[in-house]
Amino acid sequence: MADVEFDRYSELAHFLRSRRERLTPEQAGISGFGRRRTPGLRRTEVAMLAGVSLEWYTYLEQARPINVSIEVLESVARALQLNSAERKHMFLLAHRQSPPQQEKPQTRVSLELQRLIDSMEYTPASIMDTKMNIIARNQANFIFEENKLTPDEHDDNFLWITFTSDFFRTLKGEHWEQHAHMIMAQFRSNYAQYADDPWWKKQVEQLSMISSEFQRMWAKHDVVDAFNMMKEVYHPVVGVLNFDHLSVHPSQAPDLQINMHVPHNDGTVDKIKQLLQIQNKC
Repeated sequence: MADVEFDRYSELAHFLRSRRERLTPEQAGISGFGRRRTPGLRRTEVAMLAGVSLEWYTYLEQARPINVSIEVLESVARALQLNSAERKHMFLLAHRQSPPQQEKPQTRVSLELQRLIDSMEYTPASIMDTKMNIIARNQANFIFEENKLTPDEHDDNFLWITFTSDFFRTLKGEHWEQHAHMIMAQFRSNYAQYADDPWWKKQVEQLSMISSEFQRMWAKHDVVDAFNMMKEVYHPVVGVLNFDHLSVHPSQAPDLQINMHVPHNDGTVDKIKQLLQIQNKC
């Protein structure tokens, strides 16, 4: 139990340091003075902005197992100008404060949800659990997936697909870096909710060993909730495909995330039909 707690406090310490180092004195409304050996704010400046003692804030960045009040956490969040996802991440690490959740996150898809995504004939759609395992998809979603002769245990995990699949990197093209950063940040946001589960630490260790890009992005300690955005995909058979990407959490299964790629009316639908025809012939 002691090791688990230490990991949680270490995560919090690293996160606070990373947020402090990215915030400039100008952004924080502080007049810069003197030479700075490190980027961002000093600990004394964060403590001043948060209205807490330097000693108390230093304890947080030293991963000391101290109890922090809600008021202090809110003050630190304001001082570091955290967004909503970052504030939630900090509270989960420091206070284990999160909305009520089931002891075991949902990992199964109901027949109703499967029927929902199957009804989206030309809209690639999939459903992920909190570990980013793809646990359901519709027929159209297979245009994003590589047909491997020798599948392995990570083929259905979107984080692993993002950082280890050459085919997926081809699909993303010049947008791969932005996409990978967002997926990593969402995974880290989920990670804070299940810090006691050794599975999460294992994934980080294994991916850090085989992907220097993952290791670099993970060190930034960025977090984000599910995101919606326009996506351009380059398919080696039909060329460019354009989508609006939407992510939703169904009320009857809030642990699950439905990802939908809504095709643009620019020829993308016709290209998806072509790919599905090729797929059905195989």
